[in-house]
Formats: sequence, structure tokens, C-alpha cells
Amino acid sequence: MNVRRSAAALAAIAVVGAAATPAVAASPAPSPSVVMPSGLYGSGDPTYDGVWRQSLALLAQHTVGVVPADAAVDWLTGQQCANGAFAAFRAEPGKACDAKTMVDTNSTAAAVQALAALGGHDAQTGKAIAWLKSVQNKDGGWGYTPGGPSDANSTAVVIGALAAAGEKPDTVRKDGKAPQDALLTFALSCKDGGAFAYQPDKAGKLIANADATAAAVLGALGEGLTAKAAAKTAAPSCSDEARTPAQAAANGAAWLAKTVAEDGHLVSSMPGATDQPDYGNTADAVVALAAQGGTEQARKPLQWLERNAADWAKQNGPAAFAQLIFAAHATGTDPRSFGGQDLVAALNATGPAPQTKSAAATTAQEKDEKDDDGSSAFGVWWFVGVCLVAGIGIGFLLSGRRKGQQL
Repeated sequence: MNVRRSAAALAAIAVVGAAATPAVAASPAPSPSVVMPSGLYGSGDPTYDGVWRQSLALLAQHTVGVVPADAAVDWLTGQQCANGAFAAFRAEPGKACDAKTMVDTNSTAAAVQALAALGGHDAQTGKAIAWLKSVQNKDGGWGYTPGGPSDANSTAVVIGALAAAGEKPDTVRKDGKAPQDALLTFALSCKDGGAFAYQPDKAGKLIANADATAAAVLGALGEGLTAKAAAKTAAPSCSDEARTPAQAAANGAAWLAKTVAEDGHLVSSMPGATDQPDYGNTADAVVALAAQGGTEQARKPLQWLERNAADWAKQNGPAAFAQLIFAAHATGTDPRSFGGQDLVAALNATGPAPQTKSAAATTAQEKDEKDDDGSSAFGVWWFVGVCLVAGIGIGFLLSGRRKGQQL
């Protein structure tokens, strides 16, 4: 699985029986049985991350004012199952989902964040949110797969989806428990650093996890993947006095800040990756630090990414470029000049060419002006209406109904 979801995916292997692509390696070439869709971003095998990387790509484009290609958006919406859920990838989207379709909360929540940002997809996001609510666990959180034990990453990305769809995450409850209540169960005490664990281990112990901490800080703040910097700059500090989501976010941010203080980056927790920089989690940490305490707190890891992340992003493709764009967005950095690299152009080059501004404006205008029979509302009938008003002194207005708009 690509980049940010690797920890969640690895933890879900025992549940779903699937392998995951390490975050430090490029996505594998498509297997012979996978036909690469023309609307999909990236050239690697989409089996485990197709919807995730597409969602991040579209969300990143929207964040920087780029209008995605219709084919790219259509590919994403076409991946949705009738019940509202998304799987990581469906090679045959025309075939109805069944009990064997391995839908998951992470793909679904990422798709919601992208489609909600793009607008015009209320039907799709509404069904997806309804499905996410239906699989909420009794502790208020979500696992990677429906019915699986809650984890910090999945709960956080669903919180982002709820917020993006206009919901108030703290009011979405199961047995009286809110999503943030579940996140607090993964928070370590300040004595143990204040980070978040992905899940308790087999002995019930919480072990600090960088991936989970970066995600959970945003979740505790009620933010999604495109969070902006906090208005007030304040160095995060750890305290166990008040066990609230806001304090847990500050505790997690304090741990992240301390962890990146020496080298400017987080270290990979993947097996066999001792002391290897974790670019994706460092990018997520930049967003988390900025959202919690302002841009100054994220400056060191941001500068490290600007110096070192170019090759990693090229190797890992659209989701990696998107993560760097989110880091730039959160800190007010120009993503078109990120350490000498144009992240936007690089992302756009991994999939179908986005619409030009003029083409997007023309398309929107044409859709807005079409009446029921497909003719222009400002054409012949408008002229006739004006003439009638002038001729008989009776004011009436002919206007085309705006039906069936699909962006």
C-alpha cells in the first residue's frame, strides 16, 4: 500500500489476508491480470491503493486550484459500491460489489474528502458517509475493515471525511461514544512521551507510532488531510491534567516536534528499515504540527522535505506528490517551487491532463445554461421573451431549469 496508509494496511493484513507495498518502495508494476484504467493516476499496481492515491491526487489538485480531468473524477466515482463503500481497487467497476468485495474505511474516507472538496457529488458522499456511520465501532472509532478493531489511523481519516462532508464528528456516536473518544484510548501519557499508538499490542500496551500520531493529531483537532496552519503559533507541550482531544493533539504534536528536532525527519517503522527516513510520515507530521501549533513548529521537517523528498516522490508517485502538496499547503509554502521542484506539474504528469481554467469555466457555464431540452437558456427563447415583454407590456421571465448538473 502506498505511503501514508502503510501502517494501517500492515496491521490489517491478518484481517483481510492481503499484502501491502512498503512505503519506502515504489509501487510494483501492474500484475498481468490488472488492466490500468486510463483515468487513474500513477502507473504502479493499483490493487492495494488505487482509490487512496486517486483521492489524494484529486484532493491535492483541488487544493492548488487545478481542475481535475473528468475522466479522473469519473474513475473515482465509478469505484463506489452500491452501499456507499469503496474498496482499495475494483478492476471491474461495472460488476456489482458482493460479500467478497473487500471494502475498507480508509479508501472510503479518502474518497469522501476528495469528492466533497470537488463539489457536485453529494449523492456519492452522502452514501459513503452513511456507510461509514453504519460500521462505526462501539468505542466510537473505526477499524481498517468493517467490524475490525478500531485504530488511530482509520478513526482519524474518517473524522476528516465527516468534517469534509459537513458533519460534526463529535456528534457521530455509537453507544454514546464519539470518534475522539476512541482516539483518546490510543494516546500515551506524557510519562511515555504523549504520542499515539496505532492500536494496543497483544498485551494491551500502547507503543508510540509516528504514522498514527501524525494522523491522530489531525483527527483529534477534527481536521482532514488538507488542514491549514493554526492561527496562533505556540510550541506544543505535553500535559496529562486534562484528557481532552485538544490536549491529546497538543501532546502528540509535542512528541512529533521532539522526534524531528534532531534530524528534521521521522524514521521508518517498517521492518528492516532501521534509521531510514520516513518521507511520507514526515510530510504528515508537517501538516499535523502546523495545524496544531502554527507554521513555525513545522519549519524544520518542512525544510528537510524540501531538500530531500524529490527522489522519494518520483519513486512513489501521485500519493507522495499529494502528501508534499498538503505539507506545502499547511505551511503556506509554494508547491510549485518546493525545494526547486514543481510538485503540481509533477503530480499532473502522473495521470490524465487536468482541465485548463478556460475549458473548466466554459464547461461550467455550458452546464449552467442548458435548459430541459438541451438548448441554451440565453438563446432564442430569451430573445422571444424580451420581445413579448416589450410588445404587450406584461413582464414575464423565461428561464431554463438547471437540471441534472453533474460536475
